[in-house]
Amino acid sequence: MFQVLERTVSTRIEGAQAETRELDKMWLVRLLEITRRNVLDDLLVVKNLMVQCFPPHYNAFSVFFDLYHRSLSTRLQELAAEDLEANEIVSLVTWVLNTYKSPEMMGHPELLMERDISQLEPLLPKEVVDDLLSKYIQTFTSNITGWLRKALETDKKDWQKETEPEADQDGYYQTTLPAIVFQMFEQNLQVAAQIDESFKEQVLVLCLKQMNSFLHRYRDEAVAYKEDHLKNRQLPLCYVQYMIAIINNCQTFKESINSLKKKYSKRMEPTSNDAAIEKTLDAVAKDGCEFLLDEVFMDLEQHLNELLTRKWITGSNAVDTICVTVEDYFNDFARIKKPYNEEMTSKALRRVVMEYLKSVMQKRISFRNADERKEGAERMIKEAEQFKFLFRKLSAGGETDHLCDSITAIAEVFKLTDPTLLYLEVSTLVSKYPDIREEHIVAVLAVRGDASREMRQMIIETLNQNKPSVNTNAQPVFGDIAVPVSMTSMTVPKLLK
Repeated sequence: MFQVLERTVSTRIEGAQAETRELDKMWLVRLLEITRRNVLDDLLVVKNLMVQCFPPHYNAFSVFFDLYHRSLSTRLQELAAEDLEANEIVSLVTWVLNTYKSPEMMGHPELLMERDISQLEPLLPKEVVDDLLSKYIQTFTSNITGWLRKALETDKKDWQKETEPEADQDGYYQTTLPAIVFQMFEQNLQVAAQIDESFKEQVLVLCLKQMNSFLHRYRDEAVAYKEDHLKNRQLPLCYVQYMIAIINNCQTFKESINSLKKKYSKRMEPTSNDAAIEKTLDAVAKDGCEFLLDEVFMDLEQHLNELLTRKWITGSNAVDTICVTVEDYFNDFARIKKPYNEEMTSKALRRVVMEYLKSVMQKRISFRNADERKEGAERMIKEAEQFKFLFRKLSAGGETDHLCDSITAIAEVFKLTDPTLLYLEVSTLVSKYPDIREEHIVAVLAVRGDASREMRQMIIETLNQNKPSVNTNAQPVFGDIAVPVSMTSMTVPKLLK
């Protein structure tokens, strides 16, 4: 009799499948739901009606319960051995681990009155479940690589548009790339969460690992975008705006990653992968800021080349044009998110001042007399104030005065009317800017135009013998400024000590 019952139950389980994948993509979901419903209905009938037809010592309910369990186990192992797709693996494993013992099936309140389901053998052996999940991870890894590549290709096409990128609610330019990527991650993590906590963590780690690889490609594409633009600076039409969006996306990526980890991970401590992602995102944003500053300074090049020249001393508007151009660009750069917009403004300030100081060190002009020195010095002081006003307006930060005052400090050396006091003025310059080197002093004195070789040598020697007190907290200014070889023939490059 029990053999007959076993065949009947087995036939009942196997007969639930009415569709195949070819006819219905949701065939497995339908099969599992039909099976759940049939098994639950059958066991409720057994409990409420059939048990009465058997003597009590037959334990009829337990017999039927075990028959269904074994038949299900056999059928599910057959399904697990098929070439299942990723979504089908999730459906099967979720059903086995969660649905089967839930109140909607074997954990139904009426069934629990008759049988302790905690004592049931697993529907699928652990090694079978592990193999299925491993297969899912392999498929997911392949799929996510393709999805990310496709998302980036779509984003790249947007970079060529003749219309500005969309802006978020605060007016910052952005593209849809971060939203697409994290929607993709979120969907897969929601699926993984249906299985168990450990698997969800595993999928999250995989998502973030793929994210790190993806960001390296993102950085490469941003570099290629800049290089293509340099071939014809008129194209793409909205290059600056889309480069800003690329920078802003880095901050959005950071925020989205933190949100994802808070939602789907219980681990609080940062990992090496987190550090790698952070580093890559900062590198992408830093590159983007440098590319935009390069754009600014390509437009400024002609005007920067006029500084400290004969044209400049006779009435050039170079600094006026420089300030107007920088401010115009920064109207767009205001759409860069923090902290990148602050770093961008600081870098722009430093670069403007560095270019100005280079114009001094290149000795484009040598003042002919005291009147010319006074006129040049007063122009320099005025232009330093123009830079201060501009970059305070742009909120460049605490370095503004220190950097701009380096121009004023050199102007004071030029403005001095009594050459015998040159040592004191130069000593003041050195104390304020201790990273200044001998060749810088020589170049400044050469531009002044009235300091003989002997006087220059005497000033350098005196400075080395009588070390001026220096501001040890001063930020470096002159360290990266080179002086042409022709200007340093009498000295060797070293810091004044």
